[in-house]
Amino acid sequence: MKRILITGAAGFLGSHLCDRFIKEGFHVIAMDNLITGDLKNIEHLFKLENFEFYHHDVTKFVYVPGELDYILHFASPASPIDYLKIPIQTLKVGALGTHNLLGLAKEKNARILIASTSEIYGDPLVHPQTEEYYGNVNTIGPRGVYDEAKRFQESITMAYHRFHGVETRIVRIFNTYGPRMRLNDGRVIPAFMGQALRGEDLTVFGDGSQTRSFCYVDDEIEGIYRLLMSDYTLPINIGNPHEITIGDFAEEIIKLTGTTQKVIYKDLPQDDPMQRQPDISKAKEILGWEPKVGREEGMRKTFEYFKTLSKPELERTEHRDFTQRNKK
Repeated sequence: MKRILITGAAGFLGSHLCDRFIKEGFHVIAMDNLITGDLKNIEHLFKLENFEFYHHDVTKFVYVPGELDYILHFASPASPIDYLKIPIQTLKVGALGTHNLLGLAKEKNARILIASTSEIYGDPLVHPQTEEYYGNVNTIGPRGVYDEAKRFQESITMAYHRFHGVETRIVRIFNTYGPRMRLNDGRVIPAFMGQALRGEDLTVFGDGSQTRSFCYVDDEIEGIYRLLMSDYTLPINIGNPHEITIGDFAEEIIKLTGTTQKVIYKDLPQDDPMQRQPDISKAKEILGWEPKVGREEGMRKTFEYFKTLSKPELERTEHRDFTQRNKK
């Protein structure tokens, strides 16, 4: 039985990756410090013999006994609410955490896949974004703690690949959504759906003309799995190329939820990207991958999940208020 370590395992994508690799017959070693993750996302796996959980911070020395075939490094705050609240931890997990896990991969002779992000492109001057684009990033802006952590992560990963011969993979993840997202994490879809479920008006920052491209989680996980199992070592975009303006998307949410709220507009946060759309030509050619789940179907599944949450989970939290203060 192949053994895989998944960091950030109690988070949104990490927990879905645990499910996928259990389904594929792997022995899954899950690791999370639970700063932003939630054990309820993986509690259904605790009864399985081929699943184990380590409550550990990867910025500290990482030890895993026995052989290890693969590592997926998904331990990082990924939403503006989180990385604005814990900026130092965000930088440390991108730098120290990645360094520790690359060292572990070298010691165990394991293949490691690093979760990067479309945020490395910043507020792009090239559209759609190809893997060859170097980005337009403000290194000292409030979002820089996340953007630069991920850019450094890519650099040290390629250094370990070239200097030490470590088998590495890098996935650049674009906006992904689906069950197990946190309603209060500040990203567009949970923010809109949370407001709709609470009967609040939907808040759009800016004039609504900025664009995003949303990929359903099942498609994202399939792309990540194919990349891990491929021979491709350079970064590759995994996301849905179907672009929509935030203003139009807010109207879609109102229609989906059957609510009567209106859309209200507030100032755009500093360095918020105006365009985000992946060029997935490489994913199609190299991995034979492209998204299958349409936005209407994916949004319906996601909304059904959010409707199952308890009342306290739907209410405003300190995290949401914190983000609003930072956006002023």
